Amino acid sequence: MTTELIEKLDRVSTGPGVYLMKDAEGTVIYVGKAGNLKKRLTSYFKKNNGMDLKTGILVKKIATFETLLTHTENEALILESNLIKRHRPRYNVILKDDKRYPSLRLDVQNPFPTLSIVRKPDNDGALYFGPFSSAHAARQTHHFIEKTFGLRKCRNRRLKQRTRPCLNYQMGACLAPCSREIDPDDYGAIVREVTLFLRGRTPELVNTLKTDMAAAARNQDFETAAVLRDRMFALQRTLEKQVAVTADFQDRDVLAAVRSENLCLVTLLSVRGGYLMGMRHFRFDNALASADETIDAFIRQYYEGSRFIPNEILTPSRLEDADLLGEWLSSVKSRRVHVLWPQRGERASLLRLAGENARDALDEWIAERSADIGLLARVQKRLHLGKLPLRIECVDNSNISGTNPVGALVVFEKGRPDKSAYRKYRIKSVKDLNDDYACMAEVLKRRFGRGEASKPYPDLLMVDGGKGQLNIALAVMAELGISDRFEAAAIAKKDEKKGESEDKIFRPGRANPILFGRDRDPLFLLQRIRDEAHRFAIAFHRKRRSNSALTSVLDGVSGIGKKRKTSLLRHFGGIRKIREATEEALGAVPGMNAAAAKRLKAALDAMDGP
Repeated sequence: MTTELIEKLDRVSTGPGVYLMKDAEGTVIYVGKAGNLKKRLTSYFKKNNGMDLKTGILVKKIATFETLLTHTENEALILESNLIKRHRPRYNVILKDDKRYPSLRLDVQNPFPTLSIVRKPDNDGALYFGPFSSAHAARQTHHFIEKTFGLRKCRNRRLKQRTRPCLNYQMGACLAPCSREIDPDDYGAIVREVTLFLRGRTPELVNTLKTDMAAAARNQDFETAAVLRDRMFALQRTLEKQVAVTADFQDRDVLAAVRSENLCLVTLLSVRGGYLMGMRHFRFDNALASADETIDAFIRQYYEGSRFIPNEILTPSRLEDADLLGEWLSSVKSRRVHVLWPQRGERASLLRLAGENARDALDEWIAERSADIGLLARVQKRLHLGKLPLRIECVDNSNISGTNPVGALVVFEKGRPDKSAYRKYRIKSVKDLNDDYACMAEVLKRRFGRGEASKPYPDLLMVDGGKGQLNIALAVMAELGISDRFEAAAIAKKDEKKGESEDKIFRPGRANPILFGRDRDPLFLLQRIRDEAHRFAIAFHRKRRSNSALTSVLDGVSGIGKKRKTSLLRHFGGIRKIREATEEALGAVPGMNAAAAKRLKAALDAMDGP
């Protein structure tokens, strides 16, 4: 430890706060919190024996540190979470954004709420349920609720009144508040039933429906009783498929964490009303933190925001900050939440069940990684690469007759797509937009022409095309002085007219494409990466083209802004009727005046031609 660090450590406060570890380049590599900053930081620099793996590696990287004092340890907990999200330090446990997992959204702010599938919850006052482990599971649940409870299907935020209900009402799948007089309180009662079902209170809901059905029958309201009976039977069928794991009917999440070298996996069991509702696994690659640290960080990141928080969270060991986490979760939920480490009884059995599933999932993950690494080794051998291509990037361009040209880059880490690293490029500097080589060169210069900010570099750069595209890539690499940083290859589709039976892989210094023979799996991986780049580029191009098509002829007319444009379209219903309207009719539209109508009419007549 340097003299500068020793002096800085002597000046550290003994109060609570957050510390930021930085490397020689000034990058934040770790963020932590402590009730006593001086004691915690001293443990890093004065402890020579018995240091765990993460701490040993971390200390070697530390060049300096900063501290931020807080009034309480609870404030330090919140500040630490915010700083981790901002800096995303290398040695902290980072829970990836799980927006790819679908949730169900119930818009309770509306007098007649709808249920929809969303990818990312928001703090908008709606109720969110999930996330579900798969889109299929979310769609199945969504379909069951729509069929069973009859919530409205209209997706617009404001309910537009109709003269008669749609086909869903005729099928008995919608209550049709758009055209029928429905008491919001009656509709709200059904919404509460949906909420109970989604929160795992199915037994409670079945009993309520049974009571209501009997009451309706006593009042000789047999039509209502039949509806309630059908709903109760449907719920009972779903209840038969659920597994009861506790007898106290409580909501709780059960966590388990397992490690193997630098891999860590967290398993989450969701128990609602005593029934096991689902299980999810979260993978952390290159994780140096202990299992306890991973669980602690997971809880803080997973339950932040609008996610449902159960009454209990069970952990596989006693967490140092269990009480602090419980207080924080209670403040978020506005109801008491306990973070517990049970050692006997039903809750301990749940922890064992979570641990068994976590170990099975970790074994499966390790097997997947071994297969992926083996396949990458075969790619390395076939392409005669200097090192294992753990990171492969592929670039593709897309345009139609030179319109809305775009470039796209996809990244595969260890044989799997890393969608957070995907990049889109709008072609800006190329004059001849049909020049695919120039467009490719622009994308590559923008990707790799930012010096140190361009890191991390790929182990293998792929370009979609033949020798021409490969030569462009090599020329750009030479121009930027990075030819020795990574290797390049091009992939071109087979020409069936010439009798070619497989796509062609070109490498520098070879006149002919590489032959794979019977070992097709490496070629299939490269094709998959190329196809993903092509899909990503096409999707971006279609979006740009669609946006261009939506640009109205009104946009270029002086004096016609967003409000007037909206008013005109709402009044006339479309561009064709606006073109046909007289100057006087245009001027009579709310927000318009005679001068603006005159300019608009002149502009539209000029567009139509003589």
